[in-house]
Amino acid sequence: MIVVFGSLNADFVFPVAALPREGETVACEAVLLMPGGKGANQAVAAARAGAEVRMAGCVGGDSFGDLLVGSLEEAGVGLGALERVAAPTGCAAVVVDAEGRNQIVVAGGANLEAKASQIEDGDLGPATTVLVQCEVRPGENRELARRARAAGARVLFNAAPAGSLDPDMLRSVDCLLVNEIEASVVAKAAGLDASGPIEEARALAGAFAMGCVVTMGGGGAYASLPGGQRPGGEWQVDALPVEPVDTTGAGDAFVGVFAASLDAGLDVAEALHRASVAGSLACLTEGAQPSLPSAADIDQRLAGLAPVRRL
Repeated sequence: MIVVFGSLNADFVFPVAALPREGETVACEAVLLMPGGKGANQAVAAARAGAEVRMAGCVGGDSFGDLLVGSLEEAGVGLGALERVAAPTGCAAVVVDAEGRNQIVVAGGANLEAKASQIEDGDLGPATTVLVQCEVRPGENRELARRARAAGARVLFNAAPAGSLDPDMLRSVDCLLVNEIEASVVAKAAGLDASGPIEEARALAGAFAMGCVVTMGGGGAYASLPGGQRPGGEWQVDALPVEPVDTTGAGDAFVGVFAASLDAGLDVAEALHRASVAGSLACLTEGAQPSLPSAADIDQRLAGLAPVRRL
C-alpha cells in the first residue's frame, strides 16, 4: 500500500504562444480548470499504475475541493485520511507555451493545514510505502517520515518544488527523488561540495545512506543506490522520445509510477524504466492529472525505451 501525504490544488491552466517576460501581459483564448497538486497528482499516478493508494491532506469546503475529491475517487484513491478545513483549497496558475514549457505559481491554502497525525500508526509498517513532497509544512513531513521509518515503512521524498530544506528530513528517507534544479538546492542545503545533477545525486546518496534519483527531462534519469538497496550501484535510463504538449505533471507521473513499481515488488532498475516511460507519456496531454498514464499505457510503450543501464 502507498500512503501519499501532500498537496491538492485546483490548477488554472493558461495555454499561450510564448511564456510572458518580466512585466509582460500575454493573452490566451481560454483558461482550463483541472485537478492538480503534487500530492494528489502522485497519488493518482500510482493508482493508475495499479497500486493501492491512500491520500492524506486537506482541501477546503469549496467547489475546488469537490473537484479534487472527485478526481481522486475516480482514480480509486482511498480518502479516509483526507480532511476538509476552513481554509480555501490550494490553487495553482499554470502558464504553458506552444513547446510545452511552463511557469507555475502555487497558493498553499488548505494544504498548509495538513497534519502528519491524519495518518494513523496502523497504516505505517513494512508493507507500506510513504510518499511525501514539499507543498505542505516541512515539520509535518519530517514528523511523518520519522514515524514511518520507525515503523519499518519505505519512505520516498520528492523534494519538490525546490526550496529551503532541513537536512534532518533526509535521515529518515529511503529514496530521494529530485529534478536537476532540486538536486542542486538539496545538495547545497546539505552542505555538500558537488556540481551537476549526477555528482549531486552521488553525494547525497553517500552522505545520507539513501537512494537518490534525479530526473533530467529529455535526458532521462539517473539513480545512485547504496549497497543495501536492491540492486545497488548506479543506473541510468533514457527518456521516451515524444513531442511534448505540456510538461506539467511529468515529474509527478515519474514519481507516482516509481513508487507504485517499488510497492509492487519491482527492483529500482525496473521501477526507473516504467517511471521514465510514464513521465514522457505525461507530456502528451494538457494538464497534470488528465495526462497521467495507466498501467496499460505504460506497458504498451515499454519496448520503445531502451533498458536501464548500470554505470
